[in-house]
Amino acid sequence: MRISFVIPAYNEETFLPKCLASVERELARTPCDAEVIVVNNASTDRTGDVARTFAWVRVVDEPHKGLVRARHAGLQVATGDIIANVDSDAILPEGWLAKVITEFSHNERLAALSGPYIYYDLSWFQRALVRVFYTGGYLSHLFNHHVLRAGAMLQGGNFVVRRAHLEQAGGFDTSIEFYGEDTDVARRISKMGRVKWTFGLPMYSSGRRLAHEGVVTTGLRYAANYFHTLLRGRPLTTTYVDIRPEAVPTHRTHSG
Repeated sequence: MRISFVIPAYNEETFLPKCLASVERELARTPCDAEVIVVNNASTDRTGDVARTFAWVRVVDEPHKGLVRARHAGLQVATGDIIANVDSDAILPEGWLAKVITEFSHNERLAALSGPYIYYDLSWFQRALVRVFYTGGYLSHLFNHHVLRAGAMLQGGNFVVRRAHLEQAGGFDTSIEFYGEDTDVARRISKMGRVKWTFGLPMYSSGRRLAHEGVVTTGLRYAANYFHTLLRGRPLTTTYVDIRPEAVPTHRTHSG
């Protein structure tokens, strides 16, 4: 079983080194057949140069801006049976890779695996609010996936898919810009096999978006897009804000 890490990166010269260092530590703890792909997604900073300082990383340049386009570009060049989709501001905790290998090795019907983010730079109260949203999402996932059999939940940036199932489901929908991209994958791939979302697969990440836009506002927006994508097959929100510490955020729009 070969694992391909696909890491989209847009203007992430600050966060990317920590992400890659955490992947390197996990590969040292749990040696396996793996490759690491960073997709330099139309960056205007030194993201591509930073990624290339890691000799064991393959860098792919995707000039068309968009998170899902970057994930698709990484999938196109990946050679693994398992695709680990990790965002560039995330940090893998100890044991993350071993958990992934165990889950996919023991269950051939497992199509996708995901877990929550732990936002290390938010306050304890903000993290508690995030936990409330995750609990509601998890209960919805159990009902939709196991009772209605009409969808599932994945955490974008912390989800792993079996390549054959993803390709059978149609791959990534590059017409989706940002919100709902993970739910869209979960909705389609759940028809090919089991989707497991577990609190036992956490990953650390920056909470910069939640801090900038507000935890409740962001949580409600994600929830609205989650249910809209499940029920209508498309996200509700087609605009988003790029949150980067280096510059004033700029609005991105998508006409649909």
